Amino acid sequence: MMDTSRGNEDYTLALYEASLDGSVSTLDNLMQRDRLILHKISLTSFTETPLHIAALLGHLQFTNALLRKKPQLVEKVDSSGRTALHLACAEGHTQVVKALLQANMDMCLVSDQEGRIPLHLAAMRGHVEVIKELLIARPRSISGVNLYGDNVLHLCVRYNCLDALKLLVESVNDEDFVNSKDNDGNSMLHLAVMLGQMKTIEYLLSIPEVKRKANAKNRIGNMTALDVSETCHRDFKYLKIQDILKAAGVRRSNDLNSPLLPASHDEEPQSAQPIIEEQPALSRFRKWWRYFYLCRWVKHLRRHGNWIDETRGTLMLVATVIATVTFQAGINPPGGVWQQDSKNGTVAAGTAIFQSPDSDTFQYQYFLYSNTTSFVAAISVLLVVISGFPVGNKFFIWLLTLTMFLAISAMALTYLIALFLLNPTTYFGEDYFQYIFIPVLMAAGAVHIIRLLFWIGKLLLKFIRWLITKCPAEDAINV
Repeated sequence: MMDTSRGNEDYTLALYEASLDGSVSTLDNLMQRDRLILHKISLTSFTETPLHIAALLGHLQFTNALLRKKPQLVEKVDSSGRTALHLACAEGHTQVVKALLQANMDMCLVSDQEGRIPLHLAAMRGHVEVIKELLIARPRSISGVNLYGDNVLHLCVRYNCLDALKLLVESVNDEDFVNSKDNDGNSMLHLAVMLGQMKTIEYLLSIPEVKRKANAKNRIGNMTALDVSETCHRDFKYLKIQDILKAAGVRRSNDLNSPLLPASHDEEPQSAQPIIEEQPALSRFRKWWRYFYLCRWVKHLRRHGNWIDETRGTLMLVATVIATVTFQAGINPPGGVWQQDSKNGTVAAGTAIFQSPDSDTFQYQYFLYSNTTSFVAAISVLLVVISGFPVGNKFFIWLLTLTMFLAISAMALTYLIALFLLNPTTYFGEDYFQYIFIPVLMAAGAVHIIRLLFWIGKLLLKFIRWLITKCPAEDAINV
């Protein structure tokens, strides 16, 4: 008997080469030589079929020829569990996708080893036309999820495919679906904030169904989208994202259950709380505080909007400038340095001129003290801000601002001492120091202290209100 195994192997290799080139004539020639060649594909060591290769490369005519000769190839999967439809959808070959769907529409629901159906791959690559064909063929495929709990909407956000996301959201009218969460409890809004997708965030918040549940919390850290934004890298983009979220009514998780904050119109109604009649002491205290609170000079101490975020960015910028200036002043002191050793050996090259025995060393030491104080204070603020330490607390921002206040004051004092060192005979900085700098310094410090007292007063008011409302409630329960 003639051994035809070598010839069959050559035919198979030629078949795969034809699928790479999309040559229908070569396929017809091979079929004439061996009519069973397409049936012998499963006996080879190749994980993909010629249909996989043709669909991946977008060879429409070759795909149609294979489907006419053996339609069952559309059901074959590769080593990753993907059909030819998976590959065609991932590459966006719309006409090939149509041909495969005509052969078997149920392939829309086949999942690969990661639980992804063809619609998922099309959404990940943003192929809008392919998505339309898949939804027409099997509309219910839109509800499929992968192994990580991501549905097609989550994948559009993860891979930043906004046009595909808009198409899918408009094609479904289901509030629960657009607010669905992955295995970590993250909604589309959570994912968009994590990935810093500003346009996607603005689009999602324009959807009424999403905005109504914008304060939903995930399962990792029990965080809202605003909480997530504050854990990301602290750059100007995320500060802008926080502004967008706050403008849409998104709040921190700690603020959602606070009785002292106004309820958002977009939130679901909370359970009714027992209403306790206000006590006379609370009314008198509230009237006094309201008068104090409405005073014009107190209003100027209040900050609205994203004061913490703006202050944090300003502190970082000012601290960088101060650190740079004081560093240069430290290594390039006023008067310069000696270029060579003195003849008597009392001064070494590179030593500051004002450090020499013949100079006013006392004043130069004051210059070094004030310059170093300003440098260390600015560097401390920079290290805290860029280290990722949570600085969302008002009191913590107040401490950082106080440190920068110290750095600026020390830098101003450094400037005045440097003027005296360079112009000892015509020095006029003492009058500026006494009559201008010290009063301005005291005024700025007073405003800073008053703002702290103002915050403490607000906290005391909340505490007193809590005590007054809690005690009658406990008495009523005991009765």
